[in-house]
Amino acid sequence: MKRDHILQVAARLFAKNGFDRTTSKAICLAARTNLAAVNYHFGSRDALYVDVLIEAHGQLIDRATIESIADSNTMPEQKLRALLSQFLTRPANSPAPWGLQVLIRELIAPSDHAPQLIRKAILPKIRVMMGIIASVLEISAEDPLVHRAMAFVILPCIMLVIAPREMLRKALPTLDAHADSLLDDMVSYAVAGLAALAQRERSLNGPTPRGARQRIPKE
Repeated sequence: MKRDHILQVAARLFAKNGFDRTTSKAICLAARTNLAAVNYHFGSRDALYVDVLIEAHGQLIDRATIESIADSNTMPEQKLRALLSQFLTRPANSPAPWGLQVLIRELIAPSDHAPQLIRKAILPKIRVMMGIIASVLEISAEDPLVHRAMAFVILPCIMLVIAPREMLRKALPTLDAHADSLLDDMVSYAVAGLAALAQRERSLNGPTPRGARQRIPKE
């Protein structure tokens, strides 16, 4: 589809030059399409950029995939492993997708479009991931403990994704060769940490009330 082609071309230009230095005209010329195509298919360059940001975040972690993991008929620890594998089991020699470049640019210098990225792409996925972590902890997904647990379970995985591959190879040269072991270790670390948190909460507050385990609803 022409719309998808324009989005892919625009994404690579945004990744290379940034939003401010990428004009609608440059996008259309690179896509070899009519100069009005951006406005016709997206409404504006701003709206196109928001779509690129959402697509970029989908390259980092796919919403439909993690929703499928959350809805699967498996044990909470298995769901957690499947979730972490989405971050950690990536081809070692694959080039960084343009989406990662776009997101890093947006992270370093947030644009006026960052709130839409958060609302439309990041928060819905965070809710699903919090539901998975809450199921391991056997507490409500709305409990503040789940937010704190997200920080040590998910954020390290994200850092491994966004860190420059060459830097990781030099600093931690065996990671690529032992990707499966890294996943095993991260899951063991996360499960043990979550178990310790759950035990502490039980010792402080008593047993978890019946029915407290729940997942935050999807949008």
